[in-house]
Amino acid sequence: MKKVFGSRSKQQSDTGEHWMSVSDLMAGLMMVFLFISVALMRDAMIERDKIKEVAVTYEENQQAIYLALLDEFESDLNKWGAEIDRESLSFNFTAPEVLFANGRASLTPQFQVILDDFFPRYLQALNTYKPSIQEVRIEGHTSSRWNNGSTDSEAYFNNMRLSQSRTRTVLSYVMALEPVKINHYDWVKGHVAAVGYSSSKTIVNTDGIEDEKKSRRVSFRVITNAETQIRKILGG
Repeated sequence: MKKVFGSRSKQQSDTGEHWMSVSDLMAGLMMVFLFISVALMRDAMIERDKIKEVAVTYEENQQAIYLALLDEFESDLNKWGAEIDRESLSFNFTAPEVLFANGRASLTPQFQVILDDFFPRYLQALNTYKPSIQEVRIEGHTSSRWNNGSTDSEAYFNNMRLSQSRTRTVLSYVMALEPVKINHYDWVKGHVAAVGYSSSKTIVNTDGIEDEKKSRRVSFRVITNAETQIRKILGG
């Protein structure tokens, strides 16, 4: 009997040792998973902090560019029929009768005089911030109107051609200015683009009705490279 009971005790002891070994193994695996989780959380926090740093820098840079433009042009805005949008960094010329003749892409003499003064000063105001600027877009916008007999689609594409022609005319004109050719030509060639949006970004009043006059505008919009920097961080 003792032999039998002794045998059972040994079997129980072996079984207990077996379960202790499994428990130790599970505990070890849990520790490994814990260390992996901590490491992943640490990497995620580092990435988050990097993106936060870029975002803060982006906001500060946006504010600095806006203030630089405002400081340079504040006294000219009313006489030019212009405004500066803080959020988009768009310098908007909003007096359509000053810009182009109705339905035409040729610059009015008034707008030529404005561009002669504006664009070299604009580039100079941005000079400090050029390393953070990805692109300056000359944007052409129209109202949704074309003529009474046009469908919405015909009006949109006719205005698309018109807005594209106008911004190309503006870009061609400012690149030919002597101060630009001497001091900024290569940078403008590499960083300034002409884009026509037709009536896709019309201005509406508080009652939801399109303001056709304000919709017909030309904008110079600064686009910074913050998004590119974030993509670089995420890409490693």
